[in-house]
Amino acid sequence: MDMVAEVRAFNRFYTAVIGMLRAGMHDSPYSLTEARVLFELDRTAGDVEVGEVKRLLGLDAGYLSRVLARLEGDGLVRRERSAVDGRRQVVGLTDDGRATFAKLDEQSDAEVRGLLDALPEEERSRLVASMGVIRDVLGEKRDRVPFVIRPPRPGDLGWAIGRHGALYSREYGWGPDFEALVARICADFLDAQGSPGQAGWIAEVDGRRVGCVFCVRKDATTAQLRLLLVDPSARGLGIGARLVEECLRFARDSGYQTIMLWTRDVLVSARKIYEAAGFKLVAEEPAAAFNEQFWERPL
Repeated sequence: MDMVAEVRAFNRFYTAVIGMLRAGMHDSPYSLTEARVLFELDRTAGDVEVGEVKRLLGLDAGYLSRVLARLEGDGLVRRERSAVDGRRQVVGLTDDGRATFAKLDEQSDAEVRGLLDALPEEERSRLVASMGVIRDVLGEKRDRVPFVIRPPRPGDLGWAIGRHGALYSREYGWGPDFEALVARICADFLDAQGSPGQAGWIAEVDGRRVGCVFCVRKDATTAQLRLLLVDPSARGLGIGARLVEECLRFARDSGYQTIMLWTRDVLVSARKIYEAAGFKLVAEEPAAAFNEQFWERPL
């Protein structure tokens, strides 16, 4: 199947999954387009120009006018001339409009939660990450979102091994040897669980694991940063820099004098994070398809 047919097949499948073809959303009298207009109006602090709603949703002016007329007739929106420019029209939600949208929004959350709850955790992560890739590739400009940095819990090390293996196989072609290396690092970390001078951190967005880093003992005065990873779905949020910051803080508080790390020169994004955190390249060794690099910084 060619690429055009693949995209069209996905569109048909996904519109059916999210109920785009149903007459009304969640047994309401309102279509997906009408609900989306309510969404855009709800997230504004006050009235918004009709032209801005048209731009945000990419709707035909005549079609948008009919949608607003229907919503206005149901008492959900009010339209009036702009006080700043009488040639323009502004629109805003009424109290009934906000209450109606709140109910639709709650039902949408419940429907998506039901879809996700039916999937295993790894499949949920894969699904959401893939959605993030689609949004990024097609050029959506996303706002920064909140994230949480927490200590590892049971199951997190298994996730770190699997995610490293899958991600770096796809992005760089690294095979089982690399995944085995990550597994050995995680096994050593677990064997030394509770030992002073080592710790780990997991990054989460909306309860979903999207990153990790570990600080382990290299020798009596030197810490080692290991396994920094940020999932593609969460890149650009500052998570990598935040994980490195946690690692540095812990190493400093633990009494280490120096921290070092080992990486590969093809990991350009990670290298930029290390440089910004004050690490300096101290040694480099050629390998088959990349150079092994060793970085250090005082604490």
